[in-house]
Amino acid sequence: MNAQLTAYISLVCVSGVLNVYLSLYVFFKRHHYTNIARFFILHAVCITIYCIGAAFGLMATTIQEIKMWTVVQYIGMPFSAVYGLLFVMQYLGVQLSRKKVAALLFIPSITLIMVATNDLHHLHYRVYEVDPVLGAPFVRQEIGVWYIIHGIFTFASLFAALLLPVFQWKETARVYRPQLLSLMCGQIVPIVTAFIYLIGLTPPGFDPVPMVLWMSSLFYLWSISSSRLFTILPVAKDSIFHSINDGVMVLDESRRLIEFNQGCEEMFPRLSKSMFGMDFEKVWFTLSENSFPFHFEAAEQNRELTLMAGNTKHTYQIRTSPLQHANQIHGQLLIFTDITKLKEMQVQLEHQAYYDELTQVQNRRAFFKQAEHDFAKALKESEDYTVVLLDIDYFKKVNDTYGHHIGDRVLQHVAKVCQAQLNEGDVFARYGGEEFVLALKGCSAAEGRAAANRMRVQIEQHPLEVDGHILAVTASLGVAEAAKGPGETLTQLLNKADHALYQAKNSGRNQVWVYDDQENAALNFVKEEEARSGEPTST
Repeated sequence: MNAQLTAYISLVCVSGVLNVYLSLYVFFKRHHYTNIARFFILHAVCITIYCIGAAFGLMATTIQEIKMWTVVQYIGMPFSAVYGLLFVMQYLGVQLSRKKVAALLFIPSITLIMVATNDLHHLHYRVYEVDPVLGAPFVRQEIGVWYIIHGIFTFASLFAALLLPVFQWKETARVYRPQLLSLMCGQIVPIVTAFIYLIGLTPPGFDPVPMVLWMSSLFYLWSISSSRLFTILPVAKDSIFHSINDGVMVLDESRRLIEFNQGCEEMFPRLSKSMFGMDFEKVWFTLSENSFPFHFEAAEQNRELTLMAGNTKHTYQIRTSPLQHANQIHGQLLIFTDITKLKEMQVQLEHQAYYDELTQVQNRRAFFKQAEHDFAKALKESEDYTVVLLDIDYFKKVNDTYGHHIGDRVLQHVAKVCQAQLNEGDVFARYGGEEFVLALKGCSAAEGRAAANRMRVQIEQHPLEVDGHILAVTASLGVAEAAKGPGETLTQLLNKADHALYQAKNSGRNQVWVYDDQENAALNFVKEEEARSGEPTST
């Protein structure tokens, strides 16, 4: 064995040993890595088999031994290109079904069979014999039809594995680019060597590719140890970044747009990558036709913002936080959460909590919430404050005669008529049953009586039409003005209005009474007598 052949075998063995080391290293640490590790292991194992077959083939002395070790090479070599492609695709997030993986492995499987049975059909090698000049282990070969098919497929696999990282280069952050570089170099080495071999620029009689695969192995080894090839992937970052439902924008220290995710693109259809490098204020004006309403600060902020998109209103929660490194701010992170449906649900729940479902006016809870605030303010500032209680006359008779569904129509009708008489700042609510309450800020008892009379007249003059029949409706109202100075409560004021309402109903209904302190004692006596006799005070 001459020195040149020994050098060839040594280089092939180095490639094999490095791939054995890589496959074992990744295998024993596979639990710490992502799923791409399994494809890398298969890729490295196939290259190892390829190199072993090539090394022993270079030591063969007969054509039978050369053919046997050639078959061993083809157990690994055609499959290594496919597993290398699958490794790169998995790394870049390109998912394939099992059927598609099996389809990629179909031609390599046929190639192995063709090589193993070549003496029967000569479809892979038309001629495969010991080189008459150089002798064993060098061979003279003429390629067959299947060799061309196999070569095209192998080159296509290697070329695809090279182009995929190339196309991903611009979309990948700088911190991950060394990983892409190692993947590209790992594919370029066998592609260039195989091409040089096919055009006849390498020493004749043997395949030079196994001798240079150690270079690809070194690229992978460097990437695993320095850039954490299997543990931190750009595709993982991209998958997480773009799968977030929230919209995310990243600005640099000069407030220029440098990144956004798919969620943000869906929220703002006008957003495009052509805006990268543009000042954020210009970007935001393009998106919303308004200036950004918040100032960026050194601390995190949570704000709400409402935007109109055509006739549709969207509400966003915007979180802004500085991107800091070494106590210096290098940019801003903006996260947009679409809370439109949440806001709509919140408004709906608040409406249900504070509005009467039947009449759609405020309910008792909403009345007390607003009126207690206004009442306290009026007492503090010595302003007039008056309440009016309204009761629909003979409402029980309406329900008993026409049914509760007509009673509901009456309630809705009275509420609508009363609402038409309200002024800004008036608080009107359904107090309970057939009673309504009105709070008037800055109004005296006389003004309250006038407002109550307007309501009474409007109710009387606008009867309810039901199924072609006219149903007359009237109401009695009691008015009470808050006493000046501290001491009185809203509940006490409402009790005074209730006493006045009793007087209105007891005096024939369809009228307004104003509470009078001098008449109050006699009224209380009458109520107590009626309570003892069991007679109702109103119907």
